[in-house]
Amino acid sequence: MQVAVAPAHNDMHARCAPRPGPELSIIIPCYNERGNIEPLFRAVAAAVTRYTWELIFVDDNSPDGTIDEVWRLARADSRVRGIVRVGRRGLSSAVIEGILSSSAPVVAVMDGDMQHDESLLERMADAITVEGYDVAVGSRHVEGGDNSGLANAWRLLLSNAGIRIAQYFLPVRITDPMSGFFAVRRDLFVKSVHKLSGRGFKILLDMLMVQKTPPRIIELPFIFRTRQAGESKMGKKVLFQFAQMISHNLRARKKRAGHK
Repeated sequence: MQVAVAPAHNDMHARCAPRPGPELSIIIPCYNERGNIEPLFRAVAAAVTRYTWELIFVDDNSPDGTIDEVWRLARADSRVRGIVRVGRRGLSSAVIEGILSSSAPVVAVMDGDMQHDESLLERMADAITVEGYDVAVGSRHVEGGDNSGLANAWRLLLSNAGIRIAQYFLPVRITDPMSGFFAVRRDLFVKSVHKLSGRGFKILLDMLMVQKTPPRIIELPFIFRTRQAGESKMGKKVLFQFAQMISHNLRARKKRAGHK
């Protein structure tokens, strides 16, 4: 009778050898972006070749089936992950959950509407991993940047007014604190989480306002592109949430100052 021989320990270890996690996690909060999911994945795959990466889509239970499209891609490529949130919504809180689900030392945040330039992701990661910056911001307002992709004059007015208000309260001067396209050292973000308001759309501004020591920031130009599919989420609610977030951080700042 032939006796089965157990595989040698070294062979088992070789087959089960650990695989390093990604060097860069790209967090994409989304709502009703089904038509942009695969084009965005393909654009990132073509642009990011020097870092191992993952795409984490955080979907607020979109009725258009966005998460189904994410899961379809995830079955074909393990670099794609999908988180669906039921009973809660909001870009900032979605970004927080996405970052906390990652383990990469560098995390980037970009919109799911194809208006952010994926070719800047490697340069952002270089700024943090090679040049020692804490935050790399995709800016529409430094030389070489452009915000012509904003949908209309109303959005342009809101963006410019928001920038001026935000700059007044920030501990560090940057040209585009309202940018939704940035990368950050994951450990810096995680240390800030318990101080964040988690409200509204401007998670970068929220994160910068709670820093005791101004982080090292570099702004990199990008051209804000025209939306290809879906609809803009900008509306009056965004203004209210922006005011809430500013107010929350100012109260927290005052409270911290009173405890000194």
